[in-house]
Amino acid sequence: MNENLFASFTTPTMMGLPVVILIIMFPSILFPSPNRLINNRLVSLQQWLVQLTSKQMLTIHNHKGQTWALMLMSLILFIGSTNLLGLLPHSFTPTTQLSMNLGMAIPLWAGTVITGFRHKTKASLAHFLPQGTPIPLIPMLVIIETISLFIQPVALAVRLTANITAGHLLMHLIGGATLALTNISTSVALITFIILILLTILEFAVALIQAYVFTLLVSLYLHDNT
Repeated sequence: MNENLFASFTTPTMMGLPVVILIIMFPSILFPSPNRLINNRLVSLQQWLVQLTSKQMLTIHNHKGQTWALMLMSLILFIGSTNLLGLLPHSFTPTTQLSMNLGMAIPLWAGTVITGFRHKTKASLAHFLPQGTPIPLIPMLVIIETISLFIQPVALAVRLTANITAGHLLMHLIGGATLALTNISTSVALITFIILILLTILEFAVALIQAYVFTLLVSLYLHDNT
């Protein structure tokens, strides 16, 4: 119980060098490219899930937006697999780092905005000033819409960071309480252990849901600009 509560969120190092790049690259090993005429069940399940997700996510896009299909599918697979691997004991979850999530959110958001200004300049500028706005309110609305535009990548990154971090902290606290209650009351420790199992199942769902929400919001930003 003397362990630092935030120790699991510190970047791991090996011989003084951060190994976060290796951890980020590790999920790509879990999705091998099929090189057989008949795939095994695992690869077939992965392909079916990818096709189902891409079909659901890209139905709202036109041809220009569908060119982002590979980027969106790679994004949801990376975030989902990273979140799930972070639930393993003594593992590190890169998506608990706000800097990394901002590093994903800002370029993707900037790409969608630049695409909108390049191909739909008038429509993109029209978002800053709704139709029928009274003249005295024009400067204030332009400022508000500009702030709301620039806050989108921050909201993306903070949402993912907060949800993953909160789940890990809660699991850490309940796990520590279960271990402490083992020598005090076995029945209460059993109850907290059951709660811990249910919370772990919930965190598996949250890991996948947050990956889907992050990618879906990027997809919606793209839809608004294509």
